[in-house]
Amino acid sequence: MTSPTKAEGSGATVALDPELVVTAEAAEGPKQPEGRSPGQLMWQRFRRDRTGVVSACVVIFFFLVAALAPLIAKLYGKNPYTLYAQEPDYPFLLDDFAMPTGSFGGMSGEFWFGVEPKLGRDVFTMLVYGMRTSLYIAVALTVLCVTTGVIIGLIGGYFGGRVDYWVGRVTDFFLAFPQQLFFIAFMPVVTAMFVSPQDETPTYLRAIAIILVMWFLGWMGLARLVRSSVLSLADREFVEAAKVSGASPWRIVRKEILPNIVTPILVQATYILPSTILSIAFLSYIGVGFVEPTPDWGRMFKIGTDVYEQDPMFLLFPGAALVIFVLAFNLLGDSVRDAFDPKTGR
Repeated sequence: MTSPTKAEGSGATVALDPELVVTAEAAEGPKQPEGRSPGQLMWQRFRRDRTGVVSACVVIFFFLVAALAPLIAKLYGKNPYTLYAQEPDYPFLLDDFAMPTGSFGGMSGEFWFGVEPKLGRDVFTMLVYGMRTSLYIAVALTVLCVTTGVIIGLIGGYFGGRVDYWVGRVTDFFLAFPQQLFFIAFMPVVTAMFVSPQDETPTYLRAIAIILVMWFLGWMGLARLVRSSVLSLADREFVEAAKVSGASPWRIVRKEILPNIVTPILVQATYILPSTILSIAFLSYIGVGFVEPTPDWGRMFKIGTDVYEQDPMFLLFPGAALVIFVLAFNLLGDSVRDAFDPKTGR
């Protein structure tokens, strides 16, 4: 039997049974686990994914560079439009064959990434502004394609029946178009609708034409994905309960269905954006996208392929930047998918 414990007070000794001694922690009861929302759990899983965190940092860096392109060019002291080979301050940038003098494409403290063959423009600012052009157009296109695909997929999947049938047939009709050939054929048509063939097409109009043409054929994949996801949720108990309670279709879609299909929509969006950047670069490369003097990734590839034997460094920088960005964004998409659904984790 345990001996009593003595507690000394003011001149008195009181015997206490240790079995009756209750600590403050025991009196408070067991500590309840702290609940976490699905968003908090997703963020916790994402932070543990080193590949996803590094990819996110790379993507954010590219967007920051694109957003701050004018400030970077001002601090750097160059711009992507000036023909520095014709400036009196830089008399020996190009040799007799219009190729950059010096090693590595004319790289120096004045021109970090060298100069452009034949014209002598600064490659660093051309790359920075080219990133700005491509990323801005790609973000606008991704938002439009995701919004259109989600709306059309929700309409077809939720209402079903004849609505779903006709929505599906319209989607199949647009999927039948050969995208690359359609881009090549209709880009000149779209620009000719607003500008005379004798006049130069403004850059903003080319950007609008690229967005319209690529949006026209860019929403179908996400629409079919959303439709299939909605169909799988339409007969679930919580959706049926919302219908029985008298909730409107808009409220059911907004409160019950959309929160459950955010994951595939977000993941698909992370794949649409880099694919869109590659398509924009392709259009500029073949001459139906952006043209001189607008800086663009595709135009830099076109120039680089013409002079890669004499100046391979000019093709290296835009190529490396594009590969790094697309790879980082694809890895980010995989990490976001794994964070939302740990069952698919690598």
